[in-house]
Amino acid sequence: MATKSTKSTATVSAPEALLTEEQILAMGEQDYMNAAQLAFFKARLQQLEKDLLKNADETTEHLRETVLVPDPADRATIEEEHALELRTRDRERKLLKKVQQAIASIDEGDYGWCEETGEPIGIPRLLARPTATLSLEAQQRREMKQKLYGD
Repeated sequence: MATKSTKSTATVSAPEALLTEEQILAMGEQDYMNAAQLAFFKARLQQLEKDLLKNADETTEHLRETVLVPDPADRATIEEEHALELRTRDRERKLLKKVQQAIASIDEGDYGWCEETGEPIGIPRLLARPTATLSLEAQQRREMKQKLYGD
């Protein structure tokens, strides 16, 4: 099993063709967080960052389009839609921060390693949640503590 002390110090450069999820899943433990995997996750995170920024721009434009509606019920509906959109963007803003931190951790060579235990987070978990900073076991322990002791 790989440990943090053996993590790759390879620099992330854009290979000619990024690997697919299937190819990454097929790799062995000795290949964990090699240059090709880091390039794959960096590209995925950069695309997610781009999408989040695009959504934020669209929301800004949408909220600038003020429509004067005389009917109070219609105004209330529009205001509720705006409030929902703003809550969604707030969640995306928080996700954007995590995405940018994950990209920085790739550049620093820390990506893919549990910040609590130093063990590998695991490819399947990173494919599902590329911003994960804890292994599944560490995340479960943290959630159990929050459930028992509150936040």
